[in-house]
Amino acid sequence: MDPLDILIDLEQLLPYYKPIIRADNQLISGYEVIAYYLDENNKEQRLDWLFDDTSIPDEFRLEVNKYIHQNAIEKKLKENYSGCLSFYYDAALLVRDNGETFINLLHDFEERGLDLHTIILEIKDVSLPSNMDRLGHIIKYLKTLGVKISIELAYPNSVLNQLAILHPSFIKVDTSFLKDDLLPHLYKDVYFGVSMLSRKIGASLLFKGIRSYNQLNFAWRSGGEYYQGSYLVHPQQNFIEEDCCKNKLTEYFREFVSYEQQKAKAQFALLDSIHETINGLLSHTKPAKDDSWLLKLAKGCESFVFRIYICNHVGLQVSANVEKDDQGNWVLVQESLYKNWSWRPYFFENIMRMDIEKKGILSDLYTDIERSELIRTYAYPLPQQRYIFFDIPYSYLLEKESLL
Repeated sequence: MDPLDILIDLEQLLPYYKPIIRADNQLISGYEVIAYYLDENNKEQRLDWLFDDTSIPDEFRLEVNKYIHQNAIEKKLKENYSGCLSFYYDAALLVRDNGETFINLLHDFEERGLDLHTIILEIKDVSLPSNMDRLGHIIKYLKTLGVKISIELAYPNSVLNQLAILHPSFIKVDTSFLKDDLLPHLYKDVYFGVSMLSRKIGASLLFKGIRSYNQLNFAWRSGGEYYQGSYLVHPQQNFIEEDCCKNKLTEYFREFVSYEQQKAKAQFALLDSIHETINGLLSHTKPAKDDSWLLKLAKGCESFVFRIYICNHVGLQVSANVEKDDQGNWVLVQESLYKNWSWRPYFFENIMRMDIEKKGILSDLYTDIERSELIRTYAYPLPQQRYIFFDIPYSYLLEKESLL
């Protein structure tokens, strides 16, 4: 499609409204405004590509942006719609224009009664300029007017420093990477850094591209406060009933919570079983000066353990690894003796928990470096500020689905 054809015939541009649904009340809180074009065959063509195509002259893209934004705001005022409208802008284009086209449009409509606190400016991380100063000044001014800022992330954790500088109200992330045959809870750390930063700077997470149950579950698990996607509702040419998704979202949330509760109960039951087994083995296996006693211990828990080792309270490994060789025999691997594991995330937090609670704890899922597979580790306190660790393989976790 020739961009010039679009510019010549702006009246064929159609604003569509993609609902933004808030998790806490399951209501539509606003709409992202997207552009379609009615071509000569009377077919509606989506124009996302046009706004990011740097080969198209700036004045063309600015004019199309202005037309779409203007029509959407006109509709908002005419229908007295009180919710938010979100408008996308190429950040580099916004900087080259010094924000004038967008800001002037807002001022014109503010005089006609537009509440600028209901306007959201969305930009993408991939179009952020290397020099953030000019963009920062434009965004700062827009914020003084009441405009909220949303930043869409193409790559998780790629521009966390820029996010911290710009302090957006919304951080928008995509769920489309998660396919239907993947378990959403195995990917909860994909946006972990983004989720942590959003909490620190007071930004809300908005998950887009939700086309399946799994993707919605992932957004819910990841702390998403807002949702978008065809699984909930398709873009519309008009504003729709704000509670159109409330019933089904309420039911989905009930299912999510029920599953998590059942999973937690199963985990606690299994944890008690592991604790009882290991406690019994330890009480009947007398520690020796060398590590040979660990071989006896390993035989008693070989159905759910593939590696055993002991560390002291500062993270230093004070035993060899006990592992299975290729023939399935338990052997001592001396190379691991005196390795320091204090750098591991949550190591000292877990040590403190064991000291206070006087019982073992089960780690989250993580990838074992040597095996390149997801595992969990059960840690148990021993006398003299030592702690024994039992690594549990993925095959066992898969068998006991509640551990995934």
